[in-house]
Amino acid sequence: MEPPVHQPEFEDLTPSDARLITAESMPHHLPGSAQALPLLPQLQDVMVQLFSHHSSAEPILVPAVVEPLLVLVLAGTARVEERSLGGAWQAVKVQTGDFFLTNTSKPYEMRWQTIGCDTFEVMHLYLGLPLIDRAARDLLGEHTAPVTFLDISGAQDERVNFMLNQLRFELIEERKPSLLFVHSLAQALTVHLIRRYLDPQSTTRRSNALQAYKLRRVIDAMNEHLADEFRLAHLAHVADLSEYHFSRMFKRATGLAPSQYFIRLRMSRARHLLLETERSIIDVGLEVGYSSPSHFSQVFRREVGLTPSAYRQA
Repeated sequence: MEPPVHQPEFEDLTPSDARLITAESMPHHLPGSAQALPLLPQLQDVMVQLFSHHSSAEPILVPAVVEPLLVLVLAGTARVEERSLGGAWQAVKVQTGDFFLTNTSKPYEMRWQTIGCDTFEVMHLYLGLPLIDRAARDLLGEHTAPVTFLDISGAQDERVNFMLNQLRFELIEERKPSLLFVHSLAQALTVHLIRRYLDPQSTTRRSNALQAYKLRRVIDAMNEHLADEFRLAHLAHVADLSEYHFSRMFKRATGLAPSQYFIRLRMSRARHLLLETERSIIDVGLEVGYSSPSHFSQVFRREVGLTPSAYRQA
């Protein structure tokens, strides 16, 4: 059993926090077959997934993901319906080249019916929050608050279409994908999204959020102490706020409680170590603050969707 010193990181999780998942685990929540892509451990801030879907008459509960999600229809036509939990269904007919942009912190429901075909194929692209933050500071100023995007369903955008297809071609068709090219495409796409699909209310909603420079200072402090227990008081001191106000303002800025964000940073570091080094799983767990291998495996599987050993082998 994990020593009590590690337990506080789970105490202030809310039900909405628990519904947030990582991009890696999305295939476990969707029907249809996912196409395996080349594993590029050095690729950061960009994750691509390809799916082939049959019709789904029964609603699918789609979990919220921390990162904004872009979905491009690669082939086929379908009638797609979406709704927030307890809300009314909204339908849109989509075909090759249409895209979706989702930036919600809450799960939602979907169902779809293929039209004139057995399956339709889609591409998922997740853009990392650090990439979005860098692009936002470049476009909007160094002290801009974290941004959010509008939710878009079944729209056409030639630039989005072109850049997503270029990313797909580079990652799948090239024998040796260029990380520089992939990152350049992702950066250009992020800039385009901020210019065209920025939620105009995001600044208003985050007016009481933690300022960008304080947020970066806190995240730096978290990264410096991933092996230590979560200390809310220390982070609040870094931000020069009371614990109560710090927790509220941090969540307004990131969508996550400080403890949950800390866990995500731990898991990000663990994923890097599992893929980039040959260190034992026990050592990796210790590096990110888990003295109990079973506890590390439990948290990793909950956050990533696979056990550490399965993630390394995949």
